[in-house]
Amino acid sequence: MAYLISFTTDRFDVSVEKPNAINPIAGESVLLWLREDLLKAQYRVTEPDTEDWGWYIHVEGADASYLVGASAEAADPPPTVAWIVQVHKNRSMTDKLLGRNKMADDPLFALIEKIVRDDSRIEQVSITRDV
Repeated sequence: MAYLISFTTDRFDVSVEKPNAINPIAGESVLLWLREDLLKAQYRVTEPDTEDWGWYIHVEGADASYLVGASAEAADPPPTVAWIVQVHKNRSMTDKLLGRNKMADDPLFALIEKIVRDDSRIEQVSITRDV
């Protein structure tokens, strides 16, 4: 299960991102921005890497590990781009069977949501839980 944060902004210049060799999908700039604040909050965070659906980072902290992804269709971007950030919490089979360590009230997701909502250049923030 993933939690999604959707938003629009002109904050990121996708033309300066490294090309995604798998698919021409942007996402590196958003993850680099989030990575900076996550590191300040004492999370361990990898460098962004590509996937066929966009870009991702691995995040560890708060006694959990996560995959955080970002993507936007921005081949010829207008000034404002629509973004999706997804947060997947890694859970063991035992956790899943026993219903433990769910994303509800998750500290990493709460932090990412706060980072996004606190930026005045970000608009139309929407949260989707349990996708």
